[in-house]
Parts: sequence; structure tokens; C-alpha cells
Amino acid sequence: MSETPYGGLTQLGRPASIAASPDEAVIEKVPNPEPDHAYVVRFAAPEFTSLCPLTGQPDFAHLVIDYVPGPYLVESKSLKLYLASFRNHGAFHEACTVGIARRLVGEIQPAWLRIGGYWYPRGGIPIDVFYQTGPAPHGLFLPDQGVPPYRGRG
Repeated sequence: MSETPYGGLTQLGRPASIAASPDEAVIEKVPNPEPDHAYVVRFAAPEFTSLCPLTGQPDFAHLVIDYVPGPYLVESKSLKLYLASFRNHGAFHEACTVGIARRLVGEIQPAWLRIGGYWYPRGGIPIDVFYQTGPAPHGLFLPDQGVPPYRGRG
């Protein structure tokens, strides 16, 4: 049997558990099958959770991650497990949102990435956090992230 570019994956197609923390989570990547074309990949995580670092109370967000692949794609199961590792992690909204973006940039080296963290209210105020690596590549079809301004977010 010949070796595929996916032979190094350790989570896809196997039982895998959620890491105790985001730092311990493994983000896996696969080669970009269309490296000569600029296209957008979108992941939406409408049920993202983390903990307030001071009170320990849960915080909830709808995350939308858009990226233009460079040499790699993020393997989606590993991304799901990475995001789930925040469930018992205490950090402010800004640290979670920007930290996710920076970790992905470091792991998969995208040509461009943006993240929208649409956080549900705590204390009556929703906090939305946005980060991107720079201007979007010219000529790219980049749809709106589709998360409405807060009116119950649904």
C-alpha cells in the first residue's frame, strides 16, 4: 500500500478525546489539494464555549473562521477537538478569539485568515471580537459571515 499525504493524521478515523487545554490540543494539517488557486474555506462553530477567567462561569460564542489556504488545510476533526478544549479553559473573549486565529496561522500558514467571535451577552453586553491577518486577497469571493447583530443571535 502506498503512503498517502494523510498517513500522519492521528485523530481522523480514530477515537480521539478532547485535550485538557487548548495548549495541549493537537491541530493537524493536510496538504492543500489546490495550491495554485485562491479559495476560501469557512468553519462555523455556533456553540463555542469557554470559561470566564475570573468567575468560572461559562461564556458562549458563535465563531466564524474564514481562511485562504497556503500550503495546508486544517484537518476539521482536529479543529473541532481544539475548539472543544476551550470548554474548561478560562480566558477573556479577546484572548480566545485572537488566540485561536494566531494558533491556526502558526499551524497551517494560510495565505489569509479572519475570525469573527460573536459572543453572547454576559452582564447584558455582547462582545464581538474580530481579527484578520491583513487585507483579503484581491478578487476573492468572500461572503458576509452571516451572524446577525445581537437580537438574541438567532
